[in-house]
Amino acid sequence: MSRIGKLPINIPAGVTITCQDNVVTVKGPKGELAQAVDPSIIVTIEDGQLTCSVDETNDTVEQKQKQAYHGLYRSLINNMVVGVSAGFVKEMELVGVGYRVSNTGNLLEFALGYTHPIYIELPAEIKVETKSERNKNPYIRLESCDKQLLGLVCAKIRSFRMPEPYKGKGILYVGEQIRRKSGKSAGAK
Repeated sequence: MSRIGKLPINIPAGVTITCQDNVVTVKGPKGELAQAVDPSIIVTIEDGQLTCSVDETNDTVEQKQKQAYHGLYRSLINNMVVGVSAGFVKEMELVGVGYRVSNTGNLLEFALGYTHPIYIELPAEIKVETKSERNKNPYIRLESCDKQLLGLVCAKIRSFRMPEPYKGKGILYVGEQIRRKSGKSAGAK
């Protein structure tokens, strides 16, 4: 039995969970999410708690895979419950001379030292806020109820200019530390 999978999920006030045809739907103040669950996992809701258990009678999946699914689907459902009740936030900053970002609705425009600006249209589920203050790095704040989608969008934005270890330039998460390398001149005497 999975250590993570056997933990119950407390359902906060204002959140409703339904399970039909192996699809778990979670509704809350921040939005609505749905996740298909493998038939080898049984989802039960009682007394304000959701529990996941392994269906031992289902032989279509081997035991080791069932245990892996047990922890996986419990974590996915927990992320959905937290997302629709509290939401998830990622903050990024652009480090580099001349790096800029601005938004018009859900359209982000980046100036990252290339010959052209980069535009990215964000999904409607993501709320974006950009800030550019004098003598501070440009800042992006992304908020969503869907943790998977938020991580995917952040990874895409970061891929435009990955942080590099020599000058420390690039798109970083706020608070992230880049391991710096000394250049060629440090070793030569």
